[in-house]
Amino acid sequence: MTQPRVALFVTCLVDLHRPTVGFAAIALLEAAGCLVEVPRLQTCCGQPAYNAGDSTTARELGLSIITAFTAYDYVVVPSGSCAGMLSRHLPHLFDDDPNLRAKADALAAKTHELTSFLTDVMHFTPTPPPLNAKATYHDSCAGLRELGVKAQPRALLAAVPGLTLVEMTDPEICCGFGGTFCVKYPDISTRMASDKCADIESTGAALLLAGDLGCLLNLAGRLSRENSTITVRHVAEVLAGVSAKGIGEA
Repeated sequence: MTQPRVALFVTCLVDLHRPTVGFAAIALLEAAGCLVEVPRLQTCCGQPAYNAGDSTTARELGLSIITAFTAYDYVVVPSGSCAGMLSRHLPHLFDDDPNLRAKADALAAKTHELTSFLTDVMHFTPTPPPLNAKATYHDSCAGLRELGVKAQPRALLAAVPGLTLVEMTDPEICCGFGGTFCVKYPDISTRMASDKCADIESTGAALLLAGDLGCLLNLAGRLSRENSTITVRHVAEVLAGVSAKGIGEA
């Protein structure tokens, strides 16, 4: 069987704030039998501009993404938010150009969120190192509602020896980040994050996991301000055994 040629879309937040997530994603994809490359031409997925109504900038970024990623069998993203942008919204930036729309549609069709790709496409069962901890999992809005990512990360985490997953009362409720939402409506965002943190604390878990770094950075910051001892990590890091430090820790 030919190795699928996979391009990793790193995402801005992973690149700038948590590179270990990118390294973990590469390790998992290679363990699943993929030939992984990281196209050097990649930049932002265009979501901030798109959400702000700046379609010109979003379209320019979209063109660069099409150029950088067209040659690969799959595009995999360790973020439901960015994967949702590429697979659900990017094609509409080219509704006025049938040729570019066709290329964007082709790119969208082969773009997958990381845990979904590992389970649904590669049918991969990881062999992660033991982690004796009680954890809870936050479902990000974009991953859950746009891409249907729910069971996949939990199935992968079930393979972690020693890990006990305890569900929140409302794991699907938004953390309050929402990209530019937290900037436009900071008071509402803060209240949402505090409510989410209370739900996290109520589980008794020592570890918070998720598949979207935007959510994790937001919740790590809120938990820190509320003097919580809960450690925050991306699901890929736990599955690959990369970095024991929590997000926001020195």
